[in-house]
Amino acid sequence: MKVGIIGSGGREHAICHKLSTIKKIEQLYCFPGNAGTAKIAKNISINLENFNELKDFIKLNKIDLIIVGPEKPLVEGIVDFLEANNIQVFGPNKIASQLEGSKIFTKNLCKKYNIPTANFGIFQNSLNLELRFQQYLLYQHFLENKIFYQF
Repeated sequence: MKVGIIGSGGREHAICHKLSTIKKIEQLYCFPGNAGTAKIAKNISINLENFNELKDFIKLNKIDLIIVGPEKPLVEGIVDFLEANNIQVFGPNKIASQLEGSKIFTKNLCKKYNIPTANFGIFQNSLNLELRFQQYLLYQHFLENKIFYQF
């Protein structure tokens, strides 16, 4: 089995390291990978924004499974693209990846369905943000000068 991992960070290195211990995996590819993955896989320098180039490499090298780590290609729809080209891929599709890719999307979703989350504000301009930040600093100052008892 041949497996490709998209990404170049520590998460991708950890995935690559674990996969390298599986006997059924004969070849690991990392796109683009890093110095650590180079010791256990074949790093491939490829433009991750060019989905067609990636697809062509995957098909040419008969890679059986692609694992996507980074947020950016997920949000841009790489999983949907690869699936549409009959390539086995592990990762959330474009819609699902919005949960990680857009904090505003996630916070609004939590609010809509009463999912517990921290309070938040969405600011259309920097003046509103600055006023809110000043309120926060005043509140923090207030807390520092008060003694709270817990019974």
